[in-house]
This record gives sequence, C-alpha cells and structure tokens, in this order.
Amino acid sequence: MRGDVTYRRRSPLRRRGPLRRLGLLRQQGLLRQQGLLRQQGLLRGRSAVSLAGLLAVAALVSGCGIRTTSVPVDAGAAPSRVPCRLSASDLTTRSPDSVSAEVYLVCASQLVTVDRPMPAAAIGAKPVEVARALLKEVQQAPSAGERRAGFTTAVPAGLRVDPPRDGDPAGALRLSTQPEDLSAEALAQLVCTFTESASLIQDGSVVLGGPGDYPPRGYLCTSQTKSRPGDLATPDALRLD
Repeated sequence: MRGDVTYRRRSPLRRRGPLRRLGLLRQQGLLRQQGLLRQQGLLRGRSAVSLAGLLAVAALVSGCGIRTTSVPVDAGAAPSRVPCRLSASDLTTRSPDSVSAEVYLVCASQLVTVDRPMPAAAIGAKPVEVARALLKEVQQAPSAGERRAGFTTAVPAGLRVDPPRDGDPAGALRLSTQPEDLSAEALAQLVCTFTESASLIQDGSVVLGGPGDYPPRGYLCTSQTKSRPGDLATPDALRLD
C-alpha cells in the first residue's frame, strides 16, 4: 500500500481484452465437457464389464442345472400320401366260402374300385340276388383303411332292389327309389358296380327302374361316369323301346 492508493490484483480475464476472455471461457467449457465425457466413458466401460460378468455367471449357473429334453408326442398315424390306394395291411382277407367282387366307391371326386368279399352262393344266382349282394357291399360304410385312403360311399343305406314287373325288359331291376331321385354319385356307383356282373348287363347297359309306373331305362357306365360322377344329373341313359 502506497499512501491512500490500494493496489488490487486483477484477474486474468479483466486484464485481457474481450476476445481473449471469450477464448479462455471456451477453453474452460471444453475442458469441462472433456471431463464429463471421460467420466461417462468410464461409467459405460464399468457397466459393460458388469454386464459381461453377469452373463458369464448366468451361463455357469445354467450349465449346472437340468437340461431340457424333447418329449415325443404321439400325433396318430400319418395321413396317406397316395389317395385312393389301399396299403397291403388294409386289404380285406376273404373267407374260403366267399369270392372277391369289385364295387365302386367315391374317392377324390371320381369312382374307384375296391375289392369286397361276396358270398360264393351269389355266383350263378338270379340277377336280383346278385344285385342285392352287390348293393349290400356298396352300401357298407368304408373300413378304417378305406377312409384313410379317402374312400366314401353315397349310396343310401335304405335303398332296396326288387325283381322286375310284368312287361319290364329282360334283366330289368326295380329300385325302391326312382333312379333319377338318387344323387349323381350314388346312381353312378350302382350302375358301374352292377356293370361288373355279366348277369346284370343287357346290351351293354344296366336296366333300372323305380317304384313308380315309369318304364325302366338302360344306364351306361362310361369313362366320363367314372371320372366325373358328380357333374352329370344321371349317367348316360338309353330309352328302351
């Protein structure tokens, strides 16, 4: 102190000009930001190390536990990959007093034959008895193996076959339902199944009538009947004179 004058030490910011002060402030701000970034980086590094440690501990703990095992599930028999084909185990074994007869069932929207046992006594019997034996087989519900292969039947269970009436053509058969009133698949099944028996064919056709007074007609089993039984109202019919 000299006399009444007091000398004070000025800060570096006051002794320098405005531009220098601004530069110092920027430097101080940068230093603070760098310090914060370093602290954050250190914290992040520590967090990553902690997370890696936790994962390693979890892996060790799971390795000491009980391992999961796959349990087989029984989903049933695999579906048949070949439709309308019976495997050897699904074929019906016939008895010594029976014969094998081919009947037509519906499979994949077409008619396909399957072998069914029929009493040997039906061979050489009257046409109406042969027709009744064949009708019984085509009415029968498909077996488990046939159902797996896709076979069904459209012939109603209550349908019957009766002998011809007086004045009917030779070899005619009368059904308990008018043939045209049956479904297209059911009528096609009957016609094609009866066609397999020589005793039921008259001039290449099967002659069928109904319970009414309508005259019987001859029905043909053609390749179109077998491939598309549901597309026709009835199989090809021949009017008998």
